[in-house]
Amino acid sequence: MASLKEVGERTLVDNIRKILRPAKGIGPRDDAAVVPSEGDVVVSTDTVSFKRHKPEGMTYEQFGWMAAAVNLSDIASMGARPIGILAAMGMPEDLDEDILYDIVSGFDQCAEFCNTFVVGGDTKVGDGYVSGTALGNLEGRKPLTRSGAVPGDIIAVTGNLGSAAAGYYALKNGIEADESIFALCIPVPRVKEGLKLSMSGAVTSCMDLSDGLAEAARAICSESHVGMDIQMEFLPVTPEVDDIASRLNMDRRELILYWGGEYELLFTFSKEKIAELYKAGLAFSIIGMVTNDRDPYILEEGAREVMRHGSY
Repeated sequence: MASLKEVGERTLVDNIRKILRPAKGIGPRDDAAVVPSEGDVVVSTDTVSFKRHKPEGMTYEQFGWMAAAVNLSDIASMGARPIGILAAMGMPEDLDEDILYDIVSGFDQCAEFCNTFVVGGDTKVGDGYVSGTALGNLEGRKPLTRSGAVPGDIIAVTGNLGSAAAGYYALKNGIEADESIFALCIPVPRVKEGLKLSMSGAVTSCMDLSDGLAEAARAICSESHVGMDIQMEFLPVTPEVDDIASRLNMDRRELILYWGGEYELLFTFSKEKIAELYKAGLAFSIIGMVTNDRDPYILEEGAREVMRHGSY
Protein backbone atom coordinates (compact mmCIF):
# COMPACT_ATOMS: atom_id res chain seq x y z
CA MET A 1 0.00 0.00 0.00
CA ALA A 2 1.04 3.58 -0.59
CA SER A 3 1.99 6.18 2.00
CA LEU A 4 -0.18 9.21 2.69
CA LYS A 5 2.32 11.41 0.84
CA GLU A 6 2.14 9.19 -2.25
CA VAL A 7 -1.66 9.09 -2.26
CA GLY A 8 -2.19 12.83 -1.81
CA GLU A 9 -4.73 14.72 0.28
CA ARG A 10 -7.53 14.93 -2.30
CA THR A 11 -7.53 11.21 -2.95
CA LEU A 12 -7.34 10.48 0.77
CA VAL A 13 -10.36 12.70 1.44
CA ASP A 14 -12.31 11.01 -1.36
CA ASN A 15 -11.46 7.59 0.05
CA ILE A 16 -12.41 8.67 3.58
CA ARG A 17 -15.80 9.82 2.32
CA LYS A 18 -16.39 6.32 0.97
CA ILE A 19 -15.76 4.87 4.44
CA LEU A 20 -18.07 7.20 6.35
CA ARG A 21 -21.80 6.61 6.56
CA PRO A 22 -23.88 9.36 4.88
CA ALA A 23 -24.78 11.92 7.52
CA LYS A 24 -28.20 13.39 8.10
CA GLY A 25 -28.50 16.95 6.87
CA ILE A 26 -25.49 18.18 4.91
CA GLY A 27 -22.32 16.42 6.02
CA PRO A 28 -18.66 16.00 5.15
CA ARG A 29 -19.07 16.34 1.39
CA ASP A 30 -19.54 20.13 1.60
CA ASP A 31 -17.48 23.04 2.94
CA ALA A 32 -19.28 22.85 6.27
CA ALA A 33 -21.85 20.65 7.96
CA VAL A 34 -25.46 21.66 8.51
CA VAL A 35 -26.79 19.92 11.61
CA PRO A 36 -30.54 20.32 12.30
CA SER A 37 -31.16 21.26 15.92
CA GLU A 38 -33.89 22.54 18.20
CA GLY A 39 -32.70 23.52 21.67
CA ASP A 40 -29.33 24.35 23.22
CA VAL A 41 -26.29 22.78 21.56
CA VAL A 42 -23.47 21.30 23.66
CA VAL A 43 -19.97 21.31 22.12
CA SER A 44 -16.82 19.54 23.32
CA THR A 45 -13.36 18.96 21.86
CA ASP A 46 -10.48 16.69 22.82
CA THR A 47 -7.30 15.34 21.25
CA VAL A 48 -5.62 11.93 21.39
CA SER A 49 -2.19 11.03 20.01
CA PHE A 50 -0.25 7.92 19.10
CA LYS A 51 2.46 8.80 21.61
CA ARG A 52 0.22 9.47 24.58
CA HIS A 53 -2.90 7.38 24.02
CA LYS A 54 -2.04 4.34 21.90
CA PRO A 55 -0.43 1.61 24.00
CA GLU A 56 1.31 -1.27 22.28
CA GLY A 57 -1.33 -3.85 21.42
CA MET A 58 -4.09 -1.35 20.62
CA THR A 59 -5.09 -1.46 16.95
CA TYR A 60 -5.43 1.67 14.85
CA GLU A 61 -9.14 0.96 14.46
CA GLN A 62 -9.45 0.89 18.25
CA PHE A 63 -7.46 4.12 18.43
CA GLY A 64 -9.99 5.72 16.09
CA TRP A 65 -12.86 4.46 18.25
CA MET A 66 -11.22 5.93 21.34
CA ALA A 67 -10.67 9.29 19.60
CA ALA A 68 -14.41 9.55 19.07
CA ALA A 69 -15.29 8.13 22.50
CA VAL A 70 -13.37 10.73 24.48
CA ASN A 71 -15.43 13.47 22.85
CA LEU A 72 -18.81 11.75 22.88
CA SER A 73 -18.32 10.90 26.56
CA ASP A 74 -18.23 14.62 27.37
CA ILE A 75 -21.52 15.06 25.54
CA ALA A 76 -22.95 12.15 27.55
CA SER A 77 -21.84 13.64 30.85
CA MET A 78 -23.81 16.81 30.09
CA GLY A 79 -26.98 14.80 29.51
CA ALA A 80 -27.13 15.71 25.83
CA ARG A 81 -27.97 13.62 22.78
CA PRO A 82 -25.13 13.50 20.20
CA ILE A 83 -25.99 15.14 16.90
CA GLY A 84 -22.62 15.03 15.12
CA ILE A 85 -18.85 14.72 15.48
CA LEU A 86 -15.88 16.06 13.51
CA ALA A 87 -12.31 14.77 13.27
CA ALA A 88 -9.17 16.77 12.46
CA MET A 89 -6.24 14.40 11.90
CA GLY A 90 -2.54 15.13 11.76
CA MET A 91 -0.69 12.09 10.43
CA PRO A 92 2.94 11.36 9.39
CA GLU A 93 3.21 11.62 5.61
CA ASP A 94 4.97 8.25 5.44
CA LEU A 95 2.08 6.49 7.22
CA ASP A 96 0.48 3.63 5.28
CA GLU A 97 -2.85 4.82 3.88
CA ASP A 98 -4.63 1.72 5.22
CA ILE A 99 -3.77 2.83 8.76
CA LEU A 100 -5.57 6.12 8.19
CA TYR A 101 -8.62 4.29 6.87
CA ASP A 102 -8.62 2.03 9.93
CA ILE A 103 -8.60 5.08 12.21
CA VAL A 104 -11.45 6.65 10.29
CA SER A 105 -13.42 3.41 10.38
CA GLY A 106 -13.02 3.09 14.15
CA PHE A 107 -14.02 6.73 14.62
CA ASP A 108 -17.16 6.19 12.54
CA GLN A 109 -18.04 2.94 14.33
CA CYS A 110 -18.04 4.73 17.68
CA ALA A 111 -20.21 7.49 16.22
CA GLU A 112 -22.63 4.86 14.93
CA PHE A 113 -22.70 3.16 18.34
CA CYS A 114 -23.72 6.51 19.84
CA ASN A 115 -26.38 6.97 17.14
CA THR A 116 -24.71 9.90 15.44
CA PHE A 117 -22.58 10.69 12.38
CA VAL A 118 -19.21 12.07 11.38
CA VAL A 119 -20.19 15.39 9.83
CA GLY A 120 -16.79 16.79 8.88
CA GLY A 121 -13.09 17.06 9.59
CA ASP A 122 -9.67 17.72 8.14
CA THR A 123 -6.40 15.92 7.32
CA LYS A 124 -2.95 17.44 7.65
CA VAL A 125 0.64 16.31 8.09
CA GLY A 126 1.37 15.77 11.79
CA ASP A 127 3.00 13.46 14.30
CA GLY A 128 -0.06 11.22 14.75
CA TYR A 129 -3.07 12.73 16.44
CA VAL A 130 -6.84 13.05 16.14
CA SER A 131 -8.68 16.11 17.43
CA GLY A 132 -12.40 15.50 17.71
CA THR A 133 -15.24 17.95 18.19
CA ALA A 134 -18.57 16.52 19.31
CA LEU A 135 -21.96 18.23 19.18
CA GLY A 136 -24.98 17.42 21.31
CA ASN A 137 -28.52 18.66 21.85
CA LEU A 138 -30.08 19.18 25.28
CA GLU A 139 -33.59 19.01 23.81
CA GLY A 140 -34.93 21.58 26.25
CA ARG A 141 -33.38 20.00 29.36
CA LYS A 142 -30.93 21.71 31.71
CA PRO A 143 -27.33 20.58 31.28
CA LEU A 144 -25.74 18.31 33.86
CA THR A 145 -22.81 20.27 35.25
CA ARG A 146 -20.12 19.93 37.91
CA SER A 147 -21.45 22.75 40.04
CA GLY A 148 -24.79 21.62 41.50
CA ALA A 149 -23.89 19.15 44.27
CA VAL A 150 -24.99 20.03 47.81
CA PRO A 151 -24.21 18.42 51.20
CA GLY A 152 -26.44 15.43 51.81
CA ASP A 153 -26.57 14.39 48.15
CA ILE A 154 -25.77 10.78 47.35
CA ILE A 155 -22.74 9.98 45.15
CA ALA A 156 -23.02 7.27 42.52
CA VAL A 157 -21.22 5.90 39.49
CA THR A 158 -22.17 3.90 36.40
CA GLY A 159 -20.36 0.70 35.48
CA ASN A 160 -17.12 -0.65 36.94
CA LEU A 161 -13.91 1.13 37.90
CA GLY A 162 -10.26 0.37 37.26
CA SER A 163 -10.73 -1.83 34.21
CA ALA A 164 -8.98 0.48 31.74
CA ALA A 165 -5.95 0.75 34.00
CA ALA A 166 -5.90 -3.01 34.49
CA GLY A 167 -6.15 -3.47 30.71
CA TYR A 168 -3.17 -1.19 30.15
CA TYR A 169 -0.97 -3.14 32.53
CA ALA A 170 -2.27 -6.43 31.17
CA LEU A 171 -1.20 -5.44 27.64
CA LYS A 172 2.13 -4.14 28.90
CA ASN A 173 2.91 -7.36 30.74
CA GLY A 174 1.40 -9.90 28.36
CA ILE A 175 -1.40 -10.91 30.72
CA GLU A 176 -4.60 -12.36 29.27
CA ALA A 177 -7.43 -10.13 30.48
CA ASP A 178 -10.06 -9.78 27.76
CA GLU A 179 -12.57 -7.75 29.77
CA SER A 180 -10.06 -5.16 30.98
CA ILE A 181 -8.28 -4.84 27.63
CA PHE A 182 -11.65 -4.30 25.95
CA ALA A 183 -12.42 -1.53 28.47
CA LEU A 184 -9.12 0.16 27.62
CA CYS A 185 -9.24 -0.18 23.84
CA ILE A 186 -12.97 0.19 23.18
CA PRO A 187 -14.30 2.52 25.90
CA VAL A 188 -18.05 2.97 25.84
CA PRO A 189 -19.40 6.54 26.02
CA ARG A 190 -22.34 6.41 28.44
CA VAL A 191 -24.71 8.32 26.17
CA LYS A 192 -27.83 6.31 27.10
CA GLU A 193 -27.01 6.62 30.78
CA GLY A 194 -26.41 10.36 30.46
CA LEU A 195 -29.79 10.82 28.81
CA LYS A 196 -31.51 8.83 31.57
CA LEU A 197 -29.75 10.88 34.23
CA SER A 198 -30.81 14.09 32.53
CA MET A 199 -34.41 13.01 32.04
CA SER A 200 -34.77 11.81 35.64
CA GLY A 201 -34.58 15.32 37.08
CA ALA A 202 -32.77 13.90 40.11
CA VAL A 203 -29.14 14.65 39.28
CA THR A 204 -27.39 17.64 40.84
CA SER A 205 -23.94 17.22 39.25
CA CYS A 206 -22.20 14.92 36.78
CA MET A 207 -18.81 14.32 35.16
CA ASP A 208 -17.17 11.53 33.20
CA LEU A 209 -14.18 9.60 34.52
CA SER A 210 -11.77 10.04 31.61
CA ASP A 211 -9.12 11.33 34.04
CA GLY A 212 -10.04 8.96 36.86
CA LEU A 213 -12.39 8.90 39.84
CA ALA A 214 -10.16 11.07 42.03
CA GLU A 215 -9.89 13.86 39.44
CA ALA A 216 -13.62 13.81 38.75
CA ALA A 217 -14.42 13.92 42.47
CA ARG A 218 -12.00 16.80 42.99
CA ALA A 219 -13.53 18.72 40.06
CA ILE A 220 -17.09 18.38 41.35
CA CYS A 221 -16.01 19.32 44.88
CA SER A 222 -14.20 22.40 43.56
CA GLU A 223 -17.03 23.59 41.31
CA SER A 224 -19.79 22.83 43.83
CA HIS A 225 -17.82 24.04 46.90
CA VAL A 226 -18.48 20.80 48.73
CA GLY A 227 -16.64 17.70 49.91
CA MET A 228 -17.18 13.99 49.42
CA ASP A 229 -16.92 10.88 51.54
CA ILE A 230 -16.44 7.91 49.22
CA GLN A 231 -16.43 4.38 50.61
CA MET A 232 -13.71 2.21 49.09
CA GLU A 233 -15.68 -0.97 49.76
CA PHE A 234 -18.64 0.38 47.77
CA LEU A 235 -16.67 0.93 44.56
CA PRO A 236 -17.68 -1.51 41.77
CA VAL A 237 -14.62 -3.45 40.63
CA THR A 238 -14.35 -6.61 38.54
CA PRO A 239 -12.38 -9.62 39.83
CA GLU A 240 -10.04 -9.19 36.86
CA VAL A 241 -8.85 -5.82 38.18
CA ASP A 242 -8.00 -7.30 41.56
CA ASP A 243 -6.30 -10.26 39.89
CA ILE A 244 -4.06 -8.05 37.75
CA ALA A 245 -3.17 -5.82 40.71
CA SER A 246 -2.26 -8.90 42.73
CA ARG A 247 -0.20 -10.53 39.96
CA LEU A 248 1.78 -7.34 39.37
CA ASN A 249 2.08 -6.53 43.09
CA MET A 250 0.35 -3.18 42.54
CA ASP A 251 -1.76 -1.13 44.91
CA ARG A 252 -5.30 -1.78 43.64
CA ARG A 253 -6.28 1.74 44.71
CA GLU A 254 -3.98 3.21 42.07
CA LEU A 255 -5.91 1.40 39.35
CA ILE A 256 -9.36 2.17 40.77
CA LEU A 257 -8.99 5.75 42.02
CA TYR A 258 -6.17 7.49 40.22
CA TRP A 259 -5.50 6.07 36.77
CA GLY A 260 -8.37 7.07 34.46
CA GLY A 261 -8.86 6.13 30.84
CA GLU A 262 -12.44 5.03 31.38
CA TYR A 263 -15.67 6.78 30.58
CA GLU A 264 -18.14 5.95 33.30
CA LEU A 265 -20.19 8.76 34.83
CA LEU A 266 -19.76 10.05 38.37
CA PHE A 267 -22.89 11.86 39.54
CA THR A 268 -24.66 13.18 42.62
CA PHE A 269 -28.36 13.23 43.28
CA SER A 270 -30.88 14.24 45.90
CA LYS A 271 -31.66 11.27 48.13
CA GLU A 272 -35.35 12.18 48.01
CA LYS A 273 -35.32 11.46 44.26
CA ILE A 274 -33.65 8.07 44.20
CA ALA A 275 -36.91 6.48 43.02
CA GLU A 276 -36.75 8.60 39.86
CA LEU A 277 -33.41 7.08 38.94
CA TYR A 278 -34.67 3.56 39.43
CA LYS A 279 -37.77 4.36 37.38
CA ALA A 280 -35.46 5.48 34.57
CA GLY A 281 -34.02 1.96 34.41
CA LEU A 282 -30.52 3.15 35.19
CA ALA A 283 -27.89 0.76 36.58
CA PHE A 284 -25.56 2.45 39.05
CA SER A 285 -23.63 1.95 42.29
CA ILE A 286 -23.94 4.23 45.31
CA ILE A 287 -20.43 4.99 46.57
CA GLY A 288 -20.75 7.79 49.13
CA MET A 289 -22.23 11.10 50.23
CA VAL A 290 -21.58 14.79 49.61
CA THR A 291 -20.32 16.64 52.71
CA ASN A 292 -19.57 20.16 53.93
CA ASP A 293 -15.82 19.70 53.45
CA ARG A 294 -13.93 21.10 50.47
CA ASP A 295 -12.13 17.93 49.38
CA PRO A 296 -13.01 14.37 48.41
CA TYR A 297 -12.06 11.73 50.97
CA ILE A 298 -11.69 7.99 50.56
CA LEU A 299 -12.81 5.90 53.54
CA GLU A 300 -11.34 2.43 54.04
CA GLU A 301 -11.12 0.21 57.12
CA GLY A 302 -11.73 3.07 59.50
CA ALA A 303 -9.24 5.44 57.85
CA ARG A 304 -10.26 8.67 56.11
CA GLU A 305 -7.77 10.38 53.78
CA VAL A 306 -7.94 13.07 51.15
CA MET A 307 -7.94 11.78 47.58
CA ARG A 308 -4.88 13.18 45.83
CA HIS A 309 -4.64 14.18 42.19
CA GLY A 310 -4.67 11.34 39.71
CA SER A 311 -1.71 10.09 37.71
CA TYR A 312 -3.36 9.49 34.31
